[in-house]
Amino acid sequence: MKCLNLFSGFFFLSLSLTTHAVVVNDITGMTPVEVTSIVQPESTQQVAELIKNTDGPVSIAGGKYSMGGQTAIKNGIQIDTQKLNHVISFDPKEKLLTIETGANWRQVQELIDPYNLSVKIMQSYANFSIGGSLSVNVHGRYIGEGPIILSVEKIKIVLADGSIVVASPTENQEIFFGAIGGYGGLGVITEVTLRLAENVKVKRVSDVMPIKNYYQYFVENIRSDKDAIFHNAIIYPPDYKKVRSVTFKQTQDPLTIQERLRPNSQYSRKQEAQIKLVTSSDLGKHLRKTYDFFDYINKPVMWRNYEASYDVSNLHPIASKNKSFVLQEYFIPIERFDEFYPDLVSILKKHKVNVINISIRHANQDSGSLLAWAKKEVFAFVIYYQQATDEKSKNEVGIWTRKLIDLALANEGSYYLPYQLHATVEQFQRAYPQAEQYFKLKDRLDPDNKFSNLLLQRYRTELTDNK
Repeated sequence: MKCLNLFSGFFFLSLSLTTHAVVVNDITGMTPVEVTSIVQPESTQQVAELIKNTDGPVSIAGGKYSMGGQTAIKNGIQIDTQKLNHVISFDPKEKLLTIETGANWRQVQELIDPYNLSVKIMQSYANFSIGGSLSVNVHGRYIGEGPIILSVEKIKIVLADGSIVVASPTENQEIFFGAIGGYGGLGVITEVTLRLAENVKVKRVSDVMPIKNYYQYFVENIRSDKDAIFHNAIIYPPDYKKVRSVTFKQTQDPLTIQERLRPNSQYSRKQEAQIKLVTSSDLGKHLRKTYDFFDYINKPVMWRNYEASYDVSNLHPIASKNKSFVLQEYFIPIERFDEFYPDLVSILKKHKVNVINISIRHANQDSGSLLAWAKKEVFAFVIYYQQATDEKSKNEVGIWTRKLIDLALANEGSYYLPYQLHATVEQFQRAYPQAEQYFKLKDRLDPDNKFSNLLLQRYRTELTDNK
């Protein structure tokens, strides 16, 4: 424990603090960073006093599910937000929740489920912190939605001078649109007010089709279906010729699954064995289609919250000594689907990428964040693959990753920033054309560059050096 002596010694704040240098990492185990200390504030005021009395550098960590050093900076302080997890206010009637951002989505679900309410926009897994979700401007499988910024009423953020600012689409707009999706570069988002949705019953329906038919199928059957709540499509390796469309539609049918939330621990030896089989060979990948065929015969009816409460333990183990499962994501205007996917498949095959699956999601246009990935209506191609962790393998991943980024850019698309930092500065600038405006705002709010991490360090430094 370390006590910060504040206000001339008349007021003390106790913070949980690791005072010796420690190596932190992310879920892949591939980005070790030595930080000077880890501190766990428990309120906005504690964050403000910490920032005011710290010269920096400072990084911000929640669930640590990013994969390229977005939560750490060498020789800096890492703010671990796990204890910044209190409910500030909850109005079930107005469907509004104000909560500290170290809380994770599972905590939110357990709070709001008894009121038959659901999170409006979040990832597929409920382990992630709310602050991390805001920082990367996440999306999920929600039809008719998009990046999480579309569900945010306002935020409270601590700036580099320790000041506490409320920002929304109408108040301190520049800060609002810079901080959400800003990867902790402008300050620490400590509280957020979220709009919630109704928790309704949903039925899972599924269709399999040639990939060449998917775009037309989506436009005609999913895009304007008011009953569709969740939707994604699975592209199956190793031939990438078939797509399974999976949609959860609002229904009045009786429940076949009575539980309101999934269990907290979802590890399954059977699931681990299936993942190992899929990663082991092309035969294993073909067998996965057979498993899915029997699984998707059923049309279960469940609560929306049940389907939204997956736990990442379902995917464990993610990292081993020599290999790790990793994500990449590319955003393509929906009308460019048929132009994009053949070249995507060609690159993955040429480089023999060990793809587990590619999930297609849908997102509407961003409302204005400076580092927006959805500049218009897009499909997200989420690639889940396994790679070796030696330096040669990392370099090889970088080669085909930059090819995929170029392909996305050629199709007027973008790539997602929470993952490994393989993009060149030129690719980053093209994918995020308002990055210069973002860094100018950062320079104004954080002139000493107090807030940093490996992502911001790389691209801010290179952009500055290139001027």
